Amino acid sequence: MGMQIQVADYEKLGAFYLGRGYDAAARKLTDELTMYDSRDLVTHGVVLGMTGSGKTGLCLALLEEAAMDNIPAIIIDPKGDIANLLLSFPGLTGEEFQPWVNEEDAVRKGISVAEHATQTAEMWKHGLEQWGQSGERIRQFRDKVDINIFTPGSKAGIPVSILSTLAVPPFDTLDDGELLGECVECTVRSLLGLIGKDTTAQQREGILLSVILQNCWQKGEDVTLESLIRHIQKPAFDKVGVVDVETFYPSKERQELALQFNQVIASPGFAQWLDGVPLDISAMLTAPSGKPRLSIFSIAHLGDEERMFFVSLLLNQMLGWMRMQSGTTSLRALLYMDEIFGYLPPTANPPSKRPMMTLLKQSRAFGLGCLLATQNPADLDYKALSNIGTWFLGRLQTERDQMRVLDGLEGAASAQNVAFDRNAMGLLLAGLENRVFLMNNVHDGEPSLFHVRWVMNYLRGPCTRKEIKTLMDPVRSAFGAGGAVAAAQPSNPMAMPGMSRGAEPAVARPMLGAGVEERFFAHSGEADGLVYRPHLLRMADVYFLLRKADVEGTRNVALVNPILEETIAWDDVIVVKMTAGNLLSDPASGVGFSSLPGYAMNGQSYAQATEDFKEWLYRQERAEIFHYEDLDAYSQWGEAECDFRARLAHQVREKRDLEVQKIRAASVEKFASIQLRMSTAEGQLAKQKSEATSAKMEAGVSILTGVLGALLGSKRGGIMGKLAKGKTAISSASSAFRQGQDVTMAEEKVASIGAEMDALHRETDEKIAFLTASFDPAAVPLTKEALKPTRSDVDVKRVCLLWLPYDDQGNAAWVK
Repeated sequence: MGMQIQVADYEKLGAFYLGRGYDAAARKLTDELTMYDSRDLVTHGVVLGMTGSGKTGLCLALLEEAAMDNIPAIIIDPKGDIANLLLSFPGLTGEEFQPWVNEEDAVRKGISVAEHATQTAEMWKHGLEQWGQSGERIRQFRDKVDINIFTPGSKAGIPVSILSTLAVPPFDTLDDGELLGECVECTVRSLLGLIGKDTTAQQREGILLSVILQNCWQKGEDVTLESLIRHIQKPAFDKVGVVDVETFYPSKERQELALQFNQVIASPGFAQWLDGVPLDISAMLTAPSGKPRLSIFSIAHLGDEERMFFVSLLLNQMLGWMRMQSGTTSLRALLYMDEIFGYLPPTANPPSKRPMMTLLKQSRAFGLGCLLATQNPADLDYKALSNIGTWFLGRLQTERDQMRVLDGLEGAASAQNVAFDRNAMGLLLAGLENRVFLMNNVHDGEPSLFHVRWVMNYLRGPCTRKEIKTLMDPVRSAFGAGGAVAAAQPSNPMAMPGMSRGAEPAVARPMLGAGVEERFFAHSGEADGLVYRPHLLRMADVYFLLRKADVEGTRNVALVNPILEETIAWDDVIVVKMTAGNLLSDPASGVGFSSLPGYAMNGQSYAQATEDFKEWLYRQERAEIFHYEDLDAYSQWGEAECDFRARLAHQVREKRDLEVQKIRAASVEKFASIQLRMSTAEGQLAKQKSEATSAKMEAGVSILTGVLGALLGSKRGGIMGKLAKGKTAISSASSAFRQGQDVTMAEEKVASIGAEMDALHRETDEKIAFLTASFDPAAVPLTKEALKPTRSDVDVKRVCLLWLPYDDQGNAAWVK
């Protein structure tokens, strides 16, 4: 290696340490470190290179550097290589490496596995040292981020539930016709791909599914695959466009479509798609403590259709998350896909293509950088390549691949009005070696060659499902069952005077007094054997405001308590999902009724309950937000602590980037001024040296002439002539002496300006170093600010009788 690299050389603010420059002609490393500005990745990056080119090592180095700068990432891993991010061993000992080395390699070498592990550890330690890294940097990497492997459709890692991806989109999406249409289309294409259908949403199947999704979502109803089958069989609408449903898609053919989805649900492995953590991008990017996460979605175990289905859903979730973020010019998060082949092709139009193209076009405004990797440039749509600002080019398989890359680079350069030298680029591409990459960054003046540094994590190849299970077993319990856990409701001290206990089920529907509103909750399954039981439903909106934090929001409160014979079971709060589609005005046919106590038939009881409910909410309901005193920053309404901490980290990073930019800009002006003075001083020094040399020669000639004259005598001038020549020699010698002093003064001036330049370098580095102090979002001390409503801020929407269906065993039978 030659060059000794120190930590201070590469631990720079907002800069990714990728490796060292490479001299292709001399086939050796240069002394210049390759540092990549993190903000450049906001305009996305692509890594192209054949197997063995070092593509995976470069991508892991980028992810490691992002983690060191507290930047989270969503990682799609089709092959299992990126699980290597968890194989980081700070001790660099054989014991740490032993469970992960290849036993077959040890057999081939004729040594034990323990010896092979020790040799591997020593190799890794030596490799890191050559690049100025150590076990301490690995320890810092592990401390900075939370790394997890998610396995949709499998319990090897942390399972992922896809149910949330069919839930009602956020209000911002529902309120925007274009966004809603795009969300519906992408979801429909994913669903059709799952059953092997033509994924063109304009086909008859696609149109039917689109209308079903829009109809349900606009009513506030979530969709599951089970409910989707019911809607296909019996749509909740009469027309599709201006044509009746039966003419557009006859029931017999709809039944065939429903059966295709049913076959997917009935398959033995599909149940695992429903268990696990929700596909929540915010939670995947930030741990509850505020620590950034690297979330790896390993999909190597899935079939082609299942992979496409999940990747499409994940990309759509990323789009939804992106649109909820504020604009920024700094890198907020990364989306990395290890092998893009088949997901963004130049001609075909799979379900994953549209959301990926949208991300490439729009996500830069929100600080989301996309990093894509593939072996063959023909795998990528040329329109996608034109939206990517940094190309990392490794060894390519064929000359044809090189020509395709050159065509793509030329097209991208033309689209971005950047000069492009095709011949020079072609020569560089043709001579690339393993782990040497050509970086073409639109933010730089020209392309550069570099050799990728040694990565901190052990690159041992793809991890099997068994190995992923071993890695995730210690942390799986932290994610729980993955379902939402209902928070315990506070005990309500309100009471309705005169209420009595309910009786046994009755056949006839109870008669109600004037002013009593009743609602019936939708049931699941068949109606036979179900009985409605009476409950009290109370719904209200509570408005909160904290002016100094510019925070306001409304909390929807919905409480359901059983109506017993003598009183309300205030401590028994029934958790039900309130949507417009679940609350019905009429009872379902075939469902019986429990008898209703007399007090619950009286409208005055509900009027009193309304007043008591409003007073109780005023006295009991409180909201809390978080406050960070140093930045005088407050969390937003409904913002979780982990999201607030992540936002603080991003604000600090943005502020830091701006300050560093100012420091560098100021330094550039000072350096230019000093450099101009240095050029003048060096020119003066050269002039003084030249004049001093001439004066010395003149003095020497004068003295020599005088000596020769004295020795040989002269026919002219006599003694006076000799005296004149002596004076001339003395004058020349004095002039040479003065010129020597001028040279010394000029040299001192050059040295002084050089020292001034060095001092400015040190001053700039010290100022930037001061800003690089690590900001740990998890360690930020937060306080809580309580928000209390006024009486006028409590708006009771509904207090009524609610009938919930139960089966003959007393089990809940309502829609979950």
